[in-house]
Amino acid sequence: MAATANIGQFFNTFNSKIEAPVRSHLKNVYVYLTMSVLSATAGAYLHVVNMVNGNFGLLGALASMGLVMGLHFTPDNGKNRGQRTAMLLGFAFLSGLGLGPLINMAVHVNPSLVSTALMATTLIFACFSLAALFAPDGHYLYLGGTLLSGLSMLFWLSLLNIFFQSPALFQLHLWAGLLIFCGFVVYDTQAIIEKRRRGDKDAIRHSLDLFIDFIQLFRKILILLMQKEGRKDNKKNNRR
Repeated sequence: MAATANIGQFFNTFNSKIEAPVRSHLKNVYVYLTMSVLSATAGAYLHVVNMVNGNFGLLGALASMGLVMGLHFTPDNGKNRGQRTAMLLGFAFLSGLGLGPLINMAVHVNPSLVSTALMATTLIFACFSLAALFAPDGHYLYLGGTLLSGLSMLFWLSLLNIFFQSPALFQLHLWAGLLIFCGFVVYDTQAIIEKRRRGDKDAIRHSLDLFIDFIQLFRKILILLMQKEGRKDNKKNNRR
Protein backbone atom coordinates (compact mmCIF):
# COMPACT_ATOMS: atom_id res chain seq x y z
CA MET A 1 0.00 0.00 0.00
CA ALA A 2 2.80 2.41 0.89
CA ALA A 3 4.57 1.70 -2.39
CA THR A 4 1.35 2.30 -4.33
CA ALA A 5 0.80 5.58 -2.48
CA ASN A 6 4.37 6.70 -3.23
CA ILE A 7 3.98 5.88 -6.93
CA GLY A 8 0.68 7.78 -6.99
CA GLN A 9 2.28 10.77 -5.30
CA PHE A 10 5.17 10.60 -7.77
CA PHE A 11 2.85 10.84 -10.78
CA ASN A 12 0.73 13.53 -9.16
CA THR A 13 3.83 15.64 -8.55
CA PHE A 14 5.09 15.00 -12.08
CA ASN A 15 1.74 15.88 -13.65
CA SER A 16 1.35 19.05 -11.60
CA LYS A 17 4.89 20.25 -12.33
CA ILE A 18 5.07 19.52 -16.07
CA GLU A 19 2.23 20.53 -18.37
CA ALA A 20 0.53 18.00 -20.67
CA PRO A 21 2.16 19.08 -24.00
CA VAL A 22 5.64 18.79 -22.45
CA ARG A 23 4.79 15.41 -20.91
CA SER A 24 3.63 14.16 -24.29
CA HIS A 25 6.82 15.46 -25.91
CA LEU A 26 9.03 13.79 -23.31
CA LYS A 27 7.19 10.53 -23.90
CA ASN A 28 8.03 10.75 -27.62
CA VAL A 29 11.64 11.65 -26.84
CA TYR A 30 12.08 8.59 -24.61
CA VAL A 31 10.39 6.35 -27.20
CA TYR A 32 12.94 7.48 -29.79
CA LEU A 33 15.72 7.09 -27.22
CA THR A 34 14.66 3.50 -26.53
CA MET A 35 14.57 2.76 -30.25
CA SER A 36 18.06 4.24 -30.61
CA VAL A 37 19.48 2.11 -27.77
CA LEU A 38 17.96 -1.00 -29.38
CA SER A 39 19.47 -0.05 -32.73
CA ALA A 40 22.88 0.46 -31.11
CA THR A 41 22.51 -2.91 -29.40
CA ALA A 42 21.89 -4.52 -32.79
CA GLY A 43 25.00 -2.87 -34.22
CA ALA A 44 27.16 -4.00 -31.31
CA TYR A 45 25.73 -7.53 -31.50
CA LEU A 46 26.51 -7.84 -35.21
CA HIS A 47 30.10 -6.80 -34.53
CA VAL A 48 30.56 -9.13 -31.56
CA VAL A 49 29.23 -12.22 -33.36
CA ASN A 50 31.47 -11.38 -36.35
CA MET A 51 28.57 -10.86 -38.72
CA VAL A 52 30.14 -7.51 -39.65
CA ASN A 53 33.83 -7.64 -40.44
CA GLY A 54 36.37 -4.93 -41.07
CA ASN A 55 37.48 -1.72 -39.45
CA PHE A 56 34.81 0.96 -39.62
CA GLY A 57 36.83 3.56 -37.68
CA LEU A 58 37.19 6.47 -40.12
CA LEU A 59 34.41 5.38 -42.47
CA GLY A 60 31.98 4.88 -39.59
CA ALA A 61 32.90 8.26 -38.05
CA LEU A 62 32.30 10.04 -41.36
CA ALA A 63 28.98 8.24 -41.90
CA SER A 64 27.88 9.05 -38.33
CA MET A 65 28.81 12.70 -38.79
CA GLY A 66 26.86 12.79 -42.04
CA LEU A 67 23.75 11.36 -40.38
CA VAL A 68 23.95 13.80 -37.46
CA MET A 69 24.38 16.73 -39.85
CA GLY A 70 21.47 15.41 -41.90
CA LEU A 71 19.27 15.43 -38.80
CA HIS A 72 20.28 18.95 -37.85
CA PHE A 73 19.90 20.39 -41.34
CA THR A 74 16.64 18.60 -42.17
CA PRO A 75 13.94 20.33 -40.12
CA ASP A 76 10.93 18.32 -39.07
CA ASN A 77 8.08 19.28 -41.40
CA GLY A 78 5.72 16.49 -40.38
CA LYS A 79 6.23 14.62 -43.66
CA ASN A 80 9.87 13.61 -43.32
CA ARG A 81 9.59 11.95 -39.92
CA GLY A 82 10.28 8.49 -41.33
CA GLN A 83 13.42 9.73 -43.08
CA ARG A 84 14.67 11.49 -39.97
CA THR A 85 13.90 8.46 -37.80
CA ALA A 86 15.98 6.35 -40.20
CA MET A 87 18.85 8.85 -39.83
CA LEU A 88 18.62 8.64 -36.03
CA LEU A 89 18.53 4.84 -35.98
CA GLY A 90 21.31 4.67 -38.56
CA PHE A 91 23.51 6.85 -36.36
CA ALA A 92 22.64 4.68 -33.35
CA PHE A 93 23.46 1.50 -35.31
CA LEU A 94 26.86 2.88 -36.33
CA SER A 95 27.47 3.93 -32.71
CA GLY A 96 26.81 0.32 -31.68
CA LEU A 97 29.23 -0.91 -34.33
CA GLY A 98 31.82 1.50 -32.96
CA LEU A 99 31.30 0.07 -29.47
CA GLY A 100 31.76 -3.48 -30.84
CA PRO A 101 35.53 -3.79 -30.22
CA LEU A 102 35.20 -2.54 -26.63
CA ILE A 103 32.28 -4.88 -25.95
CA ASN A 104 34.24 -7.74 -27.50
CA MET A 105 37.10 -7.08 -25.09
CA ALA A 106 34.68 -6.95 -22.15
CA VAL A 107 33.10 -10.26 -23.18
CA HIS A 108 36.52 -11.92 -23.18
CA VAL A 109 37.26 -10.52 -19.71
CA ASN A 110 33.85 -11.43 -18.24
CA PRO A 111 30.64 -11.75 -20.31
CA SER A 112 28.52 -10.43 -17.43
CA LEU A 113 30.29 -7.05 -17.54
CA VAL A 114 28.26 -5.89 -20.54
CA SER A 115 24.86 -6.50 -18.93
CA THR A 116 26.14 -5.02 -15.64
CA ALA A 117 27.34 -1.90 -17.45
CA LEU A 118 24.03 -1.58 -19.29
CA MET A 119 22.01 -1.86 -16.06
CA ALA A 120 24.30 0.60 -14.25
CA THR A 121 24.08 3.06 -17.15
CA THR A 122 20.29 2.80 -17.24
CA LEU A 123 20.04 3.34 -13.47
CA ILE A 124 22.40 6.34 -13.47
CA PHE A 125 20.68 7.83 -16.52
CA ALA A 126 17.25 7.40 -14.91
CA CYS A 127 18.37 8.95 -11.61
CA PHE A 128 19.87 12.04 -13.24
CA SER A 129 16.89 12.37 -15.58
CA LEU A 130 14.51 12.33 -12.60
CA ALA A 131 16.69 14.88 -10.82
CA ALA A 132 16.34 17.16 -13.85
CA LEU A 133 12.59 16.60 -14.16
CA PHE A 134 11.84 17.41 -10.52
CA ALA A 135 14.35 20.23 -10.08
CA PRO A 136 13.11 23.83 -10.35
CA ASP A 137 12.59 24.91 -13.96
CA GLY A 138 15.87 25.80 -15.65
CA HIS A 139 17.85 25.03 -12.50
CA TYR A 140 20.58 23.09 -14.34
CA LEU A 141 20.73 25.16 -17.51
CA TYR A 142 23.56 27.23 -16.04
CA LEU A 143 25.74 24.11 -16.36
CA GLY A 144 25.93 24.49 -20.15
CA GLY A 145 29.09 26.58 -20.27
CA THR A 146 30.84 24.47 -17.62
CA LEU A 147 30.00 21.23 -19.41
CA LEU A 148 31.25 22.53 -22.76
CA SER A 149 34.48 23.61 -21.07
CA GLY A 150 34.69 20.10 -19.60
CA LEU A 151 34.36 18.60 -23.10
CA SER A 152 37.19 20.84 -24.27
CA MET A 153 39.30 19.64 -21.33
CA LEU A 154 38.58 16.01 -22.24
CA PHE A 155 39.72 16.66 -25.80
CA TRP A 156 43.03 18.16 -24.67
CA LEU A 157 43.57 15.38 -22.13
CA SER A 158 43.08 12.72 -24.81
CA LEU A 159 45.40 14.62 -27.15
CA LEU A 160 48.09 14.88 -24.47
CA ASN A 161 47.79 11.22 -23.64
CA ILE A 162 48.54 10.25 -27.24
CA PHE A 163 52.08 11.50 -26.57
CA PHE A 164 52.52 10.72 -22.85
CA GLN A 165 50.60 7.40 -22.61
CA SER A 166 50.02 8.14 -18.94
CA PRO A 167 47.72 5.82 -16.92
CA ALA A 168 47.01 8.74 -14.56
CA LEU A 169 45.85 10.96 -17.44
CA PHE A 170 43.71 8.12 -18.78
CA GLN A 171 42.02 7.68 -15.40
CA LEU A 172 41.47 11.42 -15.09
CA HIS A 173 39.91 11.46 -18.55
CA LEU A 174 37.70 8.50 -17.68
CA TRP A 175 36.33 9.78 -14.36
CA ALA A 176 36.03 13.39 -15.55
CA GLY A 177 34.15 12.16 -18.62
CA LEU A 178 31.77 10.15 -16.45
CA LEU A 179 30.97 13.20 -14.30
CA ILE A 180 30.62 15.49 -17.31
CA PHE A 181 28.14 13.23 -19.08
CA CYS A 182 26.12 12.78 -15.90
CA GLY A 183 25.92 16.57 -15.95
CA PHE A 184 24.84 16.52 -19.59
CA VAL A 185 21.94 14.20 -18.74
CA VAL A 186 20.42 16.76 -16.36
CA TYR A 187 21.32 19.70 -18.61
CA ASP A 188 19.93 18.14 -21.80
CA THR A 189 16.75 16.98 -20.05
CA GLN A 190 15.97 20.47 -18.78
CA ALA A 191 16.99 22.01 -22.11
CA ILE A 192 14.53 19.73 -23.92
CA ILE A 193 11.73 20.84 -21.58
CA GLU A 194 12.54 24.51 -22.16
CA LYS A 195 12.80 24.05 -25.93
CA ARG A 196 9.38 22.39 -26.03
CA ARG A 197 7.87 25.22 -24.03
CA ARG A 198 9.23 27.62 -26.64
CA GLY A 199 7.58 25.64 -29.42
CA ASP A 200 10.35 23.24 -30.52
CA LYS A 201 8.60 19.88 -31.08
CA ASP A 202 11.53 18.01 -32.69
CA ALA A 203 11.50 14.90 -30.48
CA ILE A 204 13.90 13.06 -32.83
CA ARG A 205 16.66 15.62 -32.54
CA HIS A 206 16.10 15.97 -28.80
CA SER A 207 16.40 12.20 -28.34
CA LEU A 208 19.72 12.31 -30.19
CA ASP A 209 21.24 14.46 -27.41
CA LEU A 210 20.13 12.01 -24.73
CA PHE A 211 21.29 9.02 -26.78
CA ILE A 212 24.80 10.45 -27.04
CA ASP A 213 24.82 10.98 -23.25
CA PHE A 214 23.66 7.38 -22.71
CA ILE A 215 26.30 5.88 -25.01
CA GLN A 216 29.12 7.89 -23.45
CA LEU A 217 28.05 6.85 -19.95
CA PHE A 218 27.88 3.20 -21.03
CA ARG A 219 31.35 3.34 -22.60
CA LYS A 220 32.99 4.80 -19.51
CA ILE A 221 31.18 2.53 -17.05
CA LEU A 222 32.13 -0.54 -19.07
CA ILE A 223 35.81 0.46 -19.07
CA LEU A 224 35.72 1.05 -15.31
CA LEU A 225 34.15 -2.38 -14.76
CA MET A 226 36.82 -3.98 -16.96
CA GLN A 227 39.52 -2.28 -14.91
CA LYS A 228 37.93 -3.51 -11.69
CA GLU A 229 37.76 -7.05 -13.07
CA GLY A 230 41.40 -6.81 -14.13
CA ARG A 231 42.45 -5.81 -10.61
CA LYS A 232 40.57 -8.81 -9.21
CA ASP A 233 42.37 -11.15 -11.59
CA ASN A 234 45.74 -9.63 -10.68
CA LYS A 235 45.06 -10.17 -6.95
CA LYS A 236 44.13 -13.80 -7.59
CA ASN A 237 47.29 -14.34 -9.62
CA ASN A 238 49.46 -12.73 -6.94
CA ARG A 239 48.00 -15.01 -4.25
CA ARG A 240 49.03 -18.02 -6.30
